[in-house]
Amino acid sequence: MNERFVKHATFVVEKVYAASPERVYHAWADPDAKAKWFSKPDIFEFRVGGREYSSGGPPEGPVFTFDASYQELVPDRRIVYTYTLDSGDTRMSVSITTIDLMETEGGTKLIFTEQGAFFDGHDTPEVREHGTHALLDALGKALEGEE
Repeated sequence: MNERFVKHATFVVEKVYAASPERVYHAWADPDAKAKWFSKPDIFEFRVGGREYSSGGPPEGPVFTFDASYQELVPDRRIVYTYTLDSGDTRMSVSITTIDLMETEGGTKLIFTEQGAFFDGHDTPEVREHGTHALLDALGKALEGEE
């Protein structure tokens, strides 16, 4: 029998973008803008209680499924959502994510905080944090391309 366990962790990633909080928020709130740096969602309801769902992966597999529910939205300031991440039929994690946007001189400071429960070694907080850095770097490149 495989060992079953849960690893709980919190990590914080901070980035500064040369874009207004309105532009950074829009990059999360608009499905076309988000598809430039995240993935094209199959379902996108950017409202409190709304859902974001995307599923896909490389042709040889596995298929990853991101299924989020928006908990709080403060335009141009904060986004809070809960989500599950699956690989095929295997639940990898359940998380709550908070994105804070603060105006800075010449741009926006984004603080991304994720609190997660990672299941049975299918994913780790370290791998997720690394992926989050790459994702937020892609967001920065997308914002640069809009200038």
